Parts: sequence; C-alpha cells; structure tokens
Amino acid sequence: MPEERAIEELDMNTFPTNESKETLFALVSPKEELPRPSSPPKKTAWKICGSNYPLSIAFIVVNEFCERFSYYGMKAVLTLYFLYFLHWSEDTSTSVYHAFSSLCYFTPLLGAVMADSWLGKFRTILYLSLVYVLGHVIKSLGAVPVVGGHLMHTVLSMVGLFLIALGTGGIKPCVAAFGGDQFEEEHAKERSRFFSVFYLAINAGSLISVFVTPMLRGDVQCFGGDCYALAFGVPGMLMVLALVVFALGSKMYKKPPPEGNIVVEVSKCIWFAISNRLKNRSSEIPKREHWLDWAEEKYPKQLILEVKALTRVLFLYIPLPMFWALLDQQGSRWTLQATRMNGNMGFFVFQPDQIQVLNPLLVLIFIPMFDLGIYPLVKMCGINLTSIRKMATGMILASLAFAIAATVEIKINELSPHTPGGKEVYLRILNLADDEVKVSLKNYHNNSVFPEPIKPFQKTTDHSKMLLTTESQSFHFQLQYHNRSVTSEHMLEEKNRYSLVIRGDQSGVSSILVKGMATSTANGMAAVRFINTLDKDVNLTLSRDVSLSVGEDYGISDYKTLERGKYHHVQCRTEDKDFSLDLGLLDFGAAYVIAITNSSDQGLQAWKTEDISPNQMSIAWQLPQYIMITAAEVMFSVTGLEFSYAQAPLSMKSVLQAAWLLTVAIGNIIVLIVAQTSALVQWAEFILFSCLLLIVCLIFSIMGYFYIPIKPEDAYNLEDTMPSHIKENARNLVTKKTKL
Repeated sequence: MPEERAIEELDMNTFPTNESKETLFALVSPKEELPRPSSPPKKTAWKICGSNYPLSIAFIVVNEFCERFSYYGMKAVLTLYFLYFLHWSEDTSTSVYHAFSSLCYFTPLLGAVMADSWLGKFRTILYLSLVYVLGHVIKSLGAVPVVGGHLMHTVLSMVGLFLIALGTGGIKPCVAAFGGDQFEEEHAKERSRFFSVFYLAINAGSLISVFVTPMLRGDVQCFGGDCYALAFGVPGMLMVLALVVFALGSKMYKKPPPEGNIVVEVSKCIWFAISNRLKNRSSEIPKREHWLDWAEEKYPKQLILEVKALTRVLFLYIPLPMFWALLDQQGSRWTLQATRMNGNMGFFVFQPDQIQVLNPLLVLIFIPMFDLGIYPLVKMCGINLTSIRKMATGMILASLAFAIAATVEIKINELSPHTPGGKEVYLRILNLADDEVKVSLKNYHNNSVFPEPIKPFQKTTDHSKMLLTTESQSFHFQLQYHNRSVTSEHMLEEKNRYSLVIRGDQSGVSSILVKGMATSTANGMAAVRFINTLDKDVNLTLSRDVSLSVGEDYGISDYKTLERGKYHHVQCRTEDKDFSLDLGLLDFGAAYVIAITNSSDQGLQAWKTEDISPNQMSIAWQLPQYIMITAAEVMFSVTGLEFSYAQAPLSMKSVLQAAWLLTVAIGNIIVLIVAQTSALVQWAEFILFSCLLLIVCLIFSIMGYFYIPIKPEDAYNLEDTMPSHIKENARNLVTKKTKL
C-alpha cells in the first residue's frame, strides 16, 4: 500500500514530540478508527555479552584495523621502493608518492556516490575491497625482481597503486558510517563509544604496520637485497584478512538501502545557480540577494538555504590544503632525510622508514593530553581558544616543525662527507706493504699533498683534495720504500674519490688506483668492498643472499651493500681452507674497504678502513619535528572535523566530509608541483613550505575573524529537516486525507 510505504519511509525520530507522530498517523490512516499500523518485526540482533553493542561491529572494527595496517604498512616503504628499487630520483619519488596520496583522497567521492546512489554501503565496501586486494597482489608482483624488467616493474607498480587508491579511497566514507548504522537510535551513547574504538583501531593498525613493515623490508633479505616483495605482500595479506572478516559478518549486519546522494544534489544545485546567473547576466531580471538564489527556478528554497550555509564553511576550506602539504611529507621528504641519519638509538636501531611510527604513537598520547590537560588549562588562564584559533595554532606549529626540519637538514649537510665538485678529486693512500712509504706527486703544483710517510695499515678516512686542470688528468706518483723509489702513472677524473692501494712484495712496492664511492650509501645501508692480499681466490658469504668472490694477489671486489649491523663471523673459503673473518660493525651510510691479510703471528684476518664515514647525525634529532607536527595535526585536524560537523546543516554532513578529504588531496598536489618545479636544495624547500604556511595561516585567521559561526539553537524546522521525497509523500497523503 502507498500509505504504508510512506509511513515506513518516515524517520519518526525527526519529530519533536510523540504528539506530532500521532497526528501524522491520524492524517494518513485510511479510517479514523483504525489503530496506528504496527512496525514490522525487527530482526533479532546478535549482541556482545548481552550489552547494547551489536556483535557485527566487532567484524567492522577488525576489518578497519587490518585495512589500515595494509594501507599504512604499504605506504611506509613506498618512497624507498621508488628510490632504490625502481631507481627514480628523489623528486620523482616524492612526486609519485604524493600523486598516489592525492588520488586516495579524490576517490572517496566515487565511493560515496556508489554507496548512496547505487550499491549501498555493504556492497560498496565488499566490491571495492576486492579491487583493493587485487591492487596489493599486482603491487607485490611489481616488487619481485625476477618478474620482468624495469618497465614491467614500473607498470605493475602504477597499476597496483591505482587500484589500491580506488579501493582505500572508495571504502573510506563507507566503513565508519556503516558501523554507525548497526546501532539502534536509542543507543547513541554506545554508538559514540564505537567511534572511539574505531578511531583506536585506525591508529593501532597504523602504529603497528609502520613499525613492522620496514623490518620486513630491511631485516629480511630476498633476491639479493631488501625484500620489498614481502614488505608489500604482508600488508596485502592483511587486506585479504580484512575482506574475509568483513564478509563473515554479512548475516549480522543491518544494510540500509541507498537513499540518494546529497553530494550530487548539492553539486547540481550550485552548477544550475552559476549557469542560470551567467545565462541571465544581461537580461532585465532583477538582481538577487545571493548568487545561489539563481537556483530557485529548479530547486527548493530549503536546499538553497542549506547550500548557502555549506558554502560559508567551504570558503574557510580554501587555505587548508597548504597544511596537508606539510603534514603528508612525513612519508616522503622526512623519510628521505632519515636515510642520511644514524638510526642507532642505543636501546633500538631504527630503519629510516620506521621513524614514522612516532606520528601515530604521539597522536594516541596527544589527543587525551590536549583534551584533558592543555585545553582546560588554557581555559583556566582566561583564553578563549575557539576552533578557528586552534586550527591557526596548528598551522603555526606545523610551520615551526618544518623550520626545525630545515635546521636538521643543514646540520646533516655539514656533517656529511663532502662530494668532489668540478675539477676536484679526493685521494687517500692505503699502505698494505710491510713498512712505511713516502708518496709524492712529480707533476703537481703542490708536491706536499702527502707530507708524512704512510705507515703500514694506517687507518684513516682523510682524503686529500686535488685540483685538476681538465676534467681528467694523468699524475705520476713517486713511491719511496726503504731505499728504493718507484714511479707509477694513474689517470684521475673529476668528481670522484680514489684510493691509491700500495702493495709490497719481495721486489719492492707497486700501486693500484681504485675508484671509491662519491657519497654516503643510499637508504642508510652500509657498503663494503674487499682487497685480497692472499695468493688464492677467496669466496665470502656476507649474508644469506649476499656472497662474492675476490681474486688472488690483490684482487679487488665491487661494493656490496648490507644492512647496518655487526658481522663477527663472515664465512670465507679458499680452495683448501675454510675460515671466518670478523668485520665488526658496518654502520649507517658508511663505505668500507677491507683487506684480507695473512699475518704470521695472528693468521688470516680482516683489516678494515672507512672509505666514507658513517652518518653522523642521530635520527633522534627528528623527534622535535615529529612532536611539533603531531601536535599541529591534533589541533588542526581533530578540531577542523569537529568545527565542520558543527557548522554544517544536518543534511550536509557528508558533503563537508567529502570536501574535507578533497583539501587533503589538493595538499598532496601542491607537494607534487613543488617537487617537480622547485630547484631548491632540501633545506631551502623546507623553509619555503614553512613560510608559505605562515602566510596561509595569516589569511585563514583574517577569514576566521569575519566568520560568524552558526549557533546550536539555529535549527531548522521539522519539515525542513525531512528528506524531500519523504516530505512529498507525506504532503500528498495529508492532502488526500483532508479532502476526504
């Protein structure tokens, strides 16, 4: 019956009193004496331990934990994957990282439209989770070295990231709302607690994944290097688990049908108002008070009023993307900064991409600290800390965080080994003879480059800088050993480091020129090469997947990169003997040259010298900038969400949520543009972002000063808060009954 269907569509909780409900039932009943229709029997809901919490929310919370683990775990190692697996530049890696992040915040619009207009929340989550899983599978395959070449890895990675962005963004606006749908209206208190648990699951998943995934990448070796396939595969398996858990609760869920998407309606209303205004700009139609009033020909007045309230808040959103441009660089620029720092904290050794764990950890600490401590204390001091002021303070804190990051970057550059410039080379002497050797240059303007004799096995990381007259130049080295003098000629090329290895035998000494590493190693790894002074080839096993062979009689190996760590028992083998070498600690960013020697009194041993010294700046110096940026996030993000929800009309909450996510997407696009167009060094880029946010903060503060907030008592009347299709059905029925 049409009358019964109309009654079922009505949300009875929108009426202010029971008397109003009874009045409507009396009006729509076909007979005055008939009792009000009874509600259909409710499906018995599974409860948790007899409480008012539906059992179905347990499946939703576990699903969210696994999904967030999947997303943040994959994202934690993404920049380093671009940099060291795909071998992209830092700027390209940063740009693609933020392009992916931006796409993840554009796709929620698609998910919201699908859920509200077509599939409903349950099927939207289910179908897009399948897309999500497929993206993880393809992304993991793209990290397996034996699957195709570089082009195939790039294509698989991009396709996988696109599907992941579609999946994670598409389900983002649905999961929390679907969880709220599981509660009865009279259980609002329990529903509020559910959202707290839901938020805890998000941060717990993020916290654990950002800590664990870098360990899977760095501590596990596969295919002869970092195991990116495992680092992407484990989050993929967690997403499979998230999908399975969510599907298992299918029969327990309440599944509200799609009811139409307000985002689409608002967009159409705004578009019609603009197009109608442009169409009539030269006509004699009287001007209207507000530009949205030009939509009155097609849309109801109440919708126009609500869109006006919405646009007032959206106007304040204009400066917000700049904040997200800074906040989201924790996973890109700040991670790249960490690769040039020393992760040894004494009690724990952090991988460069593992330090991101500070953000979710500090969020969990700061939210109760601000709500229960700082905000009440500020209020006691007589300071009215409004939402606008909190958000502006968050912007200032984020700006200070980037100023700190710039300071740390400058200090890292000061402590890092200098890279040879144009027409420059750095040269050092490694004396592997049994006595000291005096080295001089016969055809160089400064004959005292090496003023002191070089002692045998003298450990030094000092390189002497030499200036060339051309891009490459030949030099004659004179070696004085005992009472003999030997001259050897070597060609040096600009922008390189060299080691002149002096070897001794019964007939005297000779030299070998070896090109070294120009800069510190990538990704915080250690690099090592070997010189074999024995008369037999030596095979070394450095780790499960890293082995090499060094030729006899001063054979020199290429560099091999290893995880930072202690290597006390490196297995070695010659054609007639097995032995082990103690290499000691191979530290972050360092490059080592290790000579395998045979001493009559100590036997076979390793003599180690640093070609490039380890990273000097401790990763602990990133802690202040993480504290500052997290405090900024709590003051800006949490407050901004609360402010938006309070200021939006009841029917416009979802529109504001979509707009809020779009500001995050635009913020990532800003980083992408700066990374591709800016020619600034890193510390200067940090300063640029810091200054831009301060300017934006000033603009936002001025806009906020003139903003008049909506008061809680400014509520709409009953008819205005009801959905339009329900109002129309009720109005028709009331009219019909009145005529009767």
